[in-house]
Amino acid sequence: MMRILIATDAFRPQVNGVVRSLESLAAELAKLGVETEFLTPADFRCVPLPTYREISLALASAGDVAKRLERGYDHIHIATEGTIGLAARACCLRRKRVFTTSYHTRFPEYIEARMGVPPLLTYGLLRYFHNAGSGVMVSTASLAEELSQRGFKRLMRWSRGVDQSIFHPGAAIPIDLPRPIFLYAGRLAVEKNIEAFLSLDLPGSKLVAGDGPERARLEVRFPQAHFAGLKTSAELAALYSSADVFVFPSRTDTFGLAVLEALACGLPVAAFPVQGPADIIGVSKAGALDNDLRAAALAALDISRDLAHRHAMAFTWENCARQFLDNVQAARAGAPARSEVLWARGVPAE
Repeated sequence: MMRILIATDAFRPQVNGVVRSLESLAAELAKLGVETEFLTPADFRCVPLPTYREISLALASAGDVAKRLERGYDHIHIATEGTIGLAARACCLRRKRVFTTSYHTRFPEYIEARMGVPPLLTYGLLRYFHNAGSGVMVSTASLAEELSQRGFKRLMRWSRGVDQSIFHPGAAIPIDLPRPIFLYAGRLAVEKNIEAFLSLDLPGSKLVAGDGPERARLEVRFPQAHFAGLKTSAELAALYSSADVFVFPSRTDTFGLAVLEALACGLPVAAFPVQGPADIIGVSKAGALDNDLRAAALAALDISRDLAHRHAMAFTWENCARQFLDNVQAARAGAPARSEVLWARGVPAE
């Protein structure tokens, strides 16, 4: 049985797309006969992350990771670029261990939004981090093309899926709010651009599910919106199934797992025509993409819920796990992954 260690700074009790993706991956890899273990902040002494105290910053070192590797793993995958990711990278380089990484988050744009640091500098640091490995897993072809232009090497496709046993149209519940209900679900953080949604002149109600450092400020500034707080996956499925439109205002997500979950529940999506939602929706007409977010939200009201649901059914975690495993095996063999070969030929690696 293959044993894989995934080093990640993002894990429970955090609730976000990275955590859900990693947990879903591990569950599907187990079905393929692969044992997955995680190296997370729970394994280290931690301090709160400055400006975002909900996230723990692990005090990890390469020596700490080396001790963990004594348990014996066939492959190391580094999922994040935080302190655990840095320690795992240093350990693998020191021991000449093959490892892969994944690019989940647009930190350059996030850091610019929070601290004003130019993205060019941050991209240079990320390029240095990722290019040391045997492959960088990315969620879409458009992201791979962008990162390639920025000097990232050995880019591999690793898409995302949706748990269709949880996210489905049958989870609907009554919501005592004026219709139509426009829903946002996700972290309440500045980089998510939630004000672009809450500032819209829309009929009916605006419902916000999730928590984060921006929640208190947003509640004060937009008292007409309804803030439902942090929700479990099952509770989110119920909201998705019960709302009329899912509004995704982010311009910086690399994928947007919430978009896929909403579609699986039959909820049409309104978003900007940017990387992430544009990759998911494509030419399916399951969502409305427009630089005028209000126009997109109103247009999404006319989209068939059945169309939205059917489009999401093509995204499975089984396929994602197989992609991940193909990437790992290619990295271990020192060969290009299937997605790398297809991209080199100009063919989308779907």
